[in-house]
Amino acid sequence: MDFARLSLRLRVFLFFAALAGGNLAALAAGLVFGFRKLGDPGALDGFVIGGTVAGFVILGLIAGVWLLFDENVAKPIERLAGGMRARTHAEVEAALDQSAGRYLGDLAPAAAAVTAHLAETRSALTEAVQRETTRLAQEKDRLEALLSDVPVGVLLCTADHQLVFYNGQAVDLLGGAHAPGLDRRVFDYLDGAPLAHARERLLATEDPDAASDLLCATVADGRVLAARMRLLADASDPGRAGYVLTLRDVSADLAAHARREQLIDELFDRVRRPAAALQSLIGLLAEAAGPTGAERDRVRQAALDAAGTLGRAIHALSARHEASRADWWPLALVRASDLGEAVRVRVTAAGGTLLPVAAPLLLRCEGFEMVALLSDLAAHLADRGALRLEITEEGAGALVALEWSGAPVAVNALEAWLDAPLQGVAEVTGRRVLATHASELWPERLPDGRARLCLPLREARRALARPAPVPRKVVYDFDLLTRAREAEVAQTPLERLTCVVFDTETTGLLPSEGDEIVQIAAVRIVNGRRVEGEVFDTLVNPGRPIPAASTAVHGITEAMVAAAPPVTEVLRRFHRFAEGAVLVAHNAPFDMEFLRRKEAATGLRFDHPVLDTVLLSAVVFGQSESHSLDALTHRLGITIPEEARHTALGDTVATADAFLKLLPALKARGLVTFGEVVAEVRKHGRLLRDLNG
Repeated sequence: MDFARLSLRLRVFLFFAALAGGNLAALAAGLVFGFRKLGDPGALDGFVIGGTVAGFVILGLIAGVWLLFDENVAKPIERLAGGMRARTHAEVEAALDQSAGRYLGDLAPAAAAVTAHLAETRSALTEAVQRETTRLAQEKDRLEALLSDVPVGVLLCTADHQLVFYNGQAVDLLGGAHAPGLDRRVFDYLDGAPLAHARERLLATEDPDAASDLLCATVADGRVLAARMRLLADASDPGRAGYVLTLRDVSADLAAHARREQLIDELFDRVRRPAAALQSLIGLLAEAAGPTGAERDRVRQAALDAAGTLGRAIHALSARHEASRADWWPLALVRASDLGEAVRVRVTAAGGTLLPVAAPLLLRCEGFEMVALLSDLAAHLADRGALRLEITEEGAGALVALEWSGAPVAVNALEAWLDAPLQGVAEVTGRRVLATHASELWPERLPDGRARLCLPLREARRALARPAPVPRKVVYDFDLLTRAREAEVAQTPLERLTCVVFDTETTGLLPSEGDEIVQIAAVRIVNGRRVEGEVFDTLVNPGRPIPAASTAVHGITEAMVAAAPPVTEVLRRFHRFAEGAVLVAHNAPFDMEFLRRKEAATGLRFDHPVLDTVLLSAVVFGQSESHSLDALTHRLGITIPEEARHTALGDTVATADAFLKLLPALKARGLVTFGEVVAEVRKHGRLLRDLNG
């Protein structure tokens, strides 16, 4: 047995047990020797009784001394050691509690002085590097802002196709129930074959500047994406080079292209036949020895019918062509109020008067050209007095109306205005602006003696009070590019584990008697840090009443979960979120019991490796301490907001932060890999059962 691996308290206990055994052995030997020397068989009972009484007295004295020693020496030393490790490796700033070591002489004050000096040194070091850290943080923020506003999805992947970086646009493009996650395979979100082939092609070129364009589809919804791949140079091992992938959604482009191709095919088909018939009929009329008058009339009528069919076909196809123009022209969403205000400013600068009145709408239009057109029309109408620009909702689109008092504009004058270049935009005419928007412009007379020009826009929507924010978050960990991967989880260093820390809230404490999950939350830890943007949090419909006593603890009512998804659906999504990760929980057997009881219903196995922060706390601070989540976070200097306590997400975040603070303390004790930690926590099985096989 390796006694150096045993805890201090156990070694002290074994020392006193050996001392007791030695005393009893010496007592027995002395009694045997004295009995034999006496040589009186009748004295045997006296020797046995005296030896027994003396043995119990010896055992009692030694046990009493051991209890005092354990309570006043071993336990305080263990507490001081745990406190010192927490302040050394978990960066806890609170002063070390010396009251536990009041019988240890100068040891407790010395330990407090060491930790206080360490805190001062750390503070001085932090202050010394703060200026440089602030500068680097500013540069990092600027880089993140630039990357987050790139109008395409950007992914950075390792040679093993694991995600190292993604931006907000990529989250929208990849789709699915959950956002992508660091250290997850990109093949979980994109069809893998085109990506693998493109990477092989780039490796074969041996050109570090080469790029490959490809089409790929999303796994979630089959959306077609145009992608460009470029390798990341790795001089040490070119075959292990990762790659950058930029993504753009071309599903709408492909659909618009298909419609245009169909329109062109239909154009040729519908024009070819009447044109051929018209040509034949014209040939008959042109013959010198033509038919009789009645026959000529019939041929002439057939020619007119063919010409009419051709004209109608050309008109209909032209209208469809104009209507589809907006499908491929890049038009942005512009607030109606902003458009009206921009026109007002330009009209006022030119000496006119215009009152913009706009409904709360977002218009799909080319803002600059539309402002130029409306301003140009207002300039032509300057002699009509004060103008009013009204933008109202009309069906799926909007109607832009420029109104004035007086007679309407003549059509021929309006046509001339549209054919002339716009003021300040010489290369653009009003007719081109209308064509870009697949729209038209016409004059109208209003019943109250006013007139207006009407310009409809095909697409508009109401502006929400709180529009959905533009995704700006970029998530990355470039250390993943160079991280070596271990074949076995047991051999993986703790800081390289990909972990999912989770917590559940339930209807009660007895899953064997029908209690169910009402909320589950989880966060991901990758490469030793919590990924802020990768969170799983959802209510669950338990399919049974929630007792009032449970609601008093977690605050979840039956009304809150009435529209929530059932537990089987939620656990399938959670299993996907936690795929390939180590599960971490506080009092893991309780939460894992709820998951594993649903394996048959979900068709999934929750056979992940598991770490329990209760057992990790016992390894670092000793079994004699309290290992509740409140006690653990208090020792580690972690604050749980009162409103977040006993919520699944609040407890999950607290557990994750505690887990990250425990990792350096475990490493300092020589527990470097997952396997070593599991072997150590099994020594604390009287607290909780380890769930790893």
